[in-house]
Amino acid sequence: MKQIRSMKVLVTGGASGIGRAIALALAREGADIYLWDVNEAGLSEVAEEIRSLGVNVETAVVDLTESDEITLAVQSLLDHWGTLDILVNNAGVAYYGPTHKMTAAQWDWLIGINLLAPIQITREFLPILLERPEAHILNVCSISGLVAGGRFAAYHTSKFGLIGFSESLRAEYGRRGLGVTALCPGPVQTNLYRQCATGKEGKTVPEPPRWLCATVDSVARSAVKAIRHNQRMPIVGLLAHLLWNMKWLAPGLIDFLNHFQRKKRTPTSGEVTIGPKHSETRNAA
Repeated sequence: MKQIRSMKVLVTGGASGIGRAIALALAREGADIYLWDVNEAGLSEVAEEIRSLGVNVETAVVDLTESDEITLAVQSLLDHWGTLDILVNNAGVAYYGPTHKMTAAQWDWLIGINLLAPIQITREFLPILLERPEAHILNVCSISGLVAGGRFAAYHTSKFGLIGFSESLRAEYGRRGLGVTALCPGPVQTNLYRQCATGKEGKTVPEPPRWLCATVDSVARSAVKAIRHNQRMPIVGLLAHLLWNMKWLAPGLIDFLNHFQRKKRTPTSGEVTIGPKHSETRNAA
């Protein structure tokens, strides 16, 4: 992309954190910004910051778990602007806890916001983006979409899916001039961990040390660079680079660490132990 100035940009989850930082960074480049979020107060605050930079800004309160709201918001943006040049799918949520204790509603909520919403938003804007000479889609993914750990299964699943979606779009539309980036930061100094759902009141989520975390400004700088140079999959942050290189150079090491001090499984109801190394599961009557 030769220039970002005067481009029309949509940023989802723009009221705080990475979304806010990316929106401000693009506004400093001279782009007009449209912000979506469920946090109306946060949207107003960020919009004021962007207006002070001398560019146009619009906001809309959108619940990304509601597909009808997404469709209405897409149409509202097109009615107002008539076009879109840069789509930043940033909004995301997390859940921390044992996967077998997650409810169907919790899975639907997280996958809906992190994966299904970006797919719908992209699908509905895609015809317009393909008409633009230098359009770009930036999906804020995560190192969690490349390297998995425990107790974040739904989050990992959504981010692995979003990276796959990004790669598919890039493969299909790259020759038509559409840029696509899967931005993969590691842990970032945001409220994601503190606001992370756990399914258990009062349960806190362990946060990585601050010195291992990237800042929102560093992620925003990487986002702008990725858009400008149509980068495929930038990795952001010390821990993200460490995990990604470890997975490629020593893939068995991460698997070993995940199984370190593995607990022996004890027979449960309906399971009959028939030997020191073998067991047989029988259906209870």
